[in-house]
Amino acid sequence: MRRHLYKFLAVPLAVILLLAAGCSNSNTGSDSKGKVTITYWQYTFPSKVKEMNTLIQKFEKENPDIKVVAQDFPYEKYNQKIAAAMNANKGPDIMNLYYGWLPQYEKKGYIQPIPEDFMSTKQIDQYYIPMVKSSKIHGKYYGLPTAVRSLALFWNKDLFKKAGLDPNKPPKTWDELIRDAKKMTKRKSNGQYEQEGFAWNVEGQGYHTFEEVFLRQWGVTPFSKDGKKVQWNASPNGLKAFKYWINMTKKHHIGDQNFLQNYNTAFQAGKAGMMIDGSFDIAAIKDAAKFKWGVTTLPVRNEGGVKSNFGSYWTNSIAKGVNGKKLKASEKFLKFLTSEQTQKEWLDKVGELPASASLAGDKSITSDPVYGPFVKGLKDAHATFFVDEEKERNDINNAIQMILLKNAPVDKTFENLVKSQQAIRDNYYNSQ
Repeated sequence: MRRHLYKFLAVPLAVILLLAAGCSNSNTGSDSKGKVTITYWQYTFPSKVKEMNTLIQKFEKENPDIKVVAQDFPYEKYNQKIAAAMNANKGPDIMNLYYGWLPQYEKKGYIQPIPEDFMSTKQIDQYYIPMVKSSKIHGKYYGLPTAVRSLALFWNKDLFKKAGLDPNKPPKTWDELIRDAKKMTKRKSNGQYEQEGFAWNVEGQGYHTFEEVFLRQWGVTPFSKDGKKVQWNASPNGLKAFKYWINMTKKHHIGDQNFLQNYNTAFQAGKAGMMIDGSFDIAAIKDAAKFKWGVTTLPVRNEGGVKSNFGSYWTNSIAKGVNGKKLKASEKFLKFLTSEQTQKEWLDKVGELPASASLAGDKSITSDPVYGPFVKGLKDAHATFFVDEEKERNDINNAIQMILLKNAPVDKTFENLVKSQQAIRDNYYNSQ
């Protein structure tokens, strides 16, 4: 998911006006009528923004003494907007953050732990599905999600049929995926793709799939239990998994990450036979796809073998320094955003899965032909504990480019990648 890139750009006029209007993480908050105003920031994802606006109206109706001012920013600018605002003491009261960013946000002093008197660590452990524990830092939660994500395999039934494949039988193993993808791949004499069988990528869901799916299915636990040790090369199977993943594009040529800009646009355009993505992309596919498609659980190395999935989520974190009336209002809004009723509505409107443990077995969800595979994937999902998500992602992407564009030796590049990934973690833990 190439939704984790961010570079600093100047704050636009609309943001300046918002900040000037009093967006602040201080506790000064009641107007002359006693109404408390809190601010909520998120990145611009159309379905999420639309649903959040609807939820805010509902919340304000139920809590007439609280006003929520929502602001969204383009993804690539989001983190830098928050950093600039927080450093100027003009940040939001609540911010929607990718769970992998939390360690850096905590380190920089931008967010505070969820207050124990609002929801204790034990209560959070019991309320949510297990993978949410990856947002714990030093034993404390620094954010609460409304929903979670897992991955599944989307397939284009029309392209399957045109290639002589059964449109109702998606691959169950990775070998079968490569076999089917080859039949759907079309390339020009110069090697340029006209159609790809599988939307292979790195910065989309690719590197997540390698870390939490391929490695585990090849018998390798990617990180130590405390998150400090990178274990990709703990056995020869780590390199084997890496080579298998790379060879999908390098040797078998079933897809390329640069084809039609990115993996999901290629699939939506009907130019990719299969892709791996999250349920959040369902709405876009429904709108764009002019073909029959389906969703199934991720393939495995061997039938009956280890199942694994990557789980992720966005949390709602309270900014450091928010206290008093603003803190109490923020807690009320968090309680509303994380309620089971909101989670069900979020699934329907946004396409992300309920994070509550009690909803994980809801038959109305698990039996759904589209959402069901994602819910099933949650049972085997692992949410990677990132210490610096941006650096970790860029590091693996750079290594892949060295292999694909400069023909760097795979074995040596893999060993260097493990070392550089370890250095990122060492730097983080040594600075604590």
